[in-house]
Amino acid sequence: MLKADRTARILDYVVREGSADVHALAELLDVSGATVRRDLQSLHEQGLLHRTRGGAMTGAVNLELPLRHRAGRQQEEKRRIAVAAAALVPDGAVVGMTGGTTVTEIAHALAERSGITIVTNAVNIAADLIVRPEIRLVVVGGNARTASYELVGPAAERMLAQYHLDIAFIGVDGLTASEGCTTHDEMEAHTDRAFLRSSARSVVVADNTKIGRVTFAEICPLATIDDLVTDDILDEEQEKAITARGVRVLRA
Repeated sequence: MLKADRTARILDYVVREGSADVHALAELLDVSGATVRRDLQSLHEQGLLHRTRGGAMTGAVNLELPLRHRAGRQQEEKRRIAVAAAALVPDGAVVGMTGGTTVTEIAHALAERSGITIVTNAVNIAADLIVRPEIRLVVVGGNARTASYELVGPAAERMLAQYHLDIAFIGVDGLTASEGCTTHDEMEAHTDRAFLRSSARSVVVADNTKIGRVTFAEICPLATIDDLVTDDILDEEQEKAITARGVRVLRA
């Protein structure tokens, strides 16, 4: 197993469980304890977890993992969500796309389409689509966020104000009926709102790990969005609370 794959699985485990010991991680990864200790030290030096005697823990309730470490999480669910979300895009549409792993999967699902325009502030999505001449690509500029590969801030918001989007796909870090859609970064939240303001139809995409969770910065109340595309693990009571806010829920 490559180091990148090991560290992604270690982060996923520690964030999910809150802590882990070297022995448990060695069994999980089928590697030696020495290998796990080196990986834990590397992640500690990057500030992604706290190294402890015999293991590691996360001290941050709303730890934001860099995109490269989130890409493999809930992968099958994200792909199903992406296929369902891409089906909402009519021919010839102008499509807004923020960053995030689930929105990136939508970009992959739309990559074979022709005659559509993609407006995005995510440099990884732009890099994937720039080689697709059948798609018109518009990249929104701004300040770069290394955690999400997004370009955000006033420059991005001014640029988005000049466009009219038929549909916008918004990635979130948290979503509840009472607190609405939230993300880790305040400036990113402002830019997400600019996408919403410019779009005729707003669609939030989120797997089950984001539902019922609240993070630092509010993007918008649920009444602002039209649709939520999520996976089939969504709790029935959560779905009722979300639809009561006027949001159509689509399960993938």
